[in-house]
Amino acid sequence: MFDPKKLLDDLLGSNVPGTGGTVRDGAGKAMRMAKDNPLAAGALVAVLLGTSTGRSVTGTAAKVGGLAAIGGLAYHAYKNWQAGKDTSETASSQPEMLPPPSDTGFHPDNAPQGDAEFALSLIRAMIAAAKADGHIDEEERKRISDKLSLAGIGGDAEKFLMAELEAPLDLDALAAAAKTEEQKVELYAASRLAIDPNSRAERGYLDLLAGRLGLPDALIDHVEATVSAAKASVPAEPASAPEPAPAPSTTPKVNPRW
Repeated sequence: MFDPKKLLDDLLGSNVPGTGGTVRDGAGKAMRMAKDNPLAAGALVAVLLGTSTGRSVTGTAAKVGGLAAIGGLAYHAYKNWQAGKDTSETASSQPEMLPPPSDTGFHPDNAPQGDAEFALSLIRAMIAAAKADGHIDEEERKRISDKLSLAGIGGDAEKFLMAELEAPLDLDALAAAAKTEEQKVELYAASRLAIDPNSRAERGYLDLLAGRLGLPDALIDHVEATVSAAKASVPAEPASAPEPAPAPSTTPKVNPRW
């Protein structure tokens, strides 16, 4: 049996065996070997390989673990919502990427069902969000399977992820996995972290999930702003510096007719 907490760490950017470094560091190598764009196969693989979706929490997940990283984001959003802050404040500033306080329901140690079981729920939420646009067909599932093998996460973890990708969506069961109000916020935050809802299907899925979880619109807005700000906090890859223009010659031109 695989370790759910380690698998969540792998999805969010900690060390993955076989890539020779972090998921983000190994993404270029993995994509070259796979010979196609992981974004075409769904957001889950983008998270796994550390491309633009999800890579913003790479450093935090590697240091504090995926459960604590998601809990920290959810706690930050929840605290701002309770304080009545405007979401524009969150959207314009980078969230403080720290583990949630140990005396709150957001801390992994306080999960009623156990942190490993809740980690599974968060992974299921991420997978459900990743396949929300309905574009993962049989061919793309094969590509995902190949990439999971390439990442070296282990046979049992591969089987679990592929089974979840093929399983029908059950929003009620997913929402019921959250045993506390804090876990409801974390479940939504994990789903939003897995994707950038650029399609109606993805946006619609997140709206349905929020409804099943019974989260207030204002709180959802804070989660959205917090996750967006966290993703935007990663600086873009620097562009290659243009070649300097040659210095103008100071030698006077000679007319060949002279």
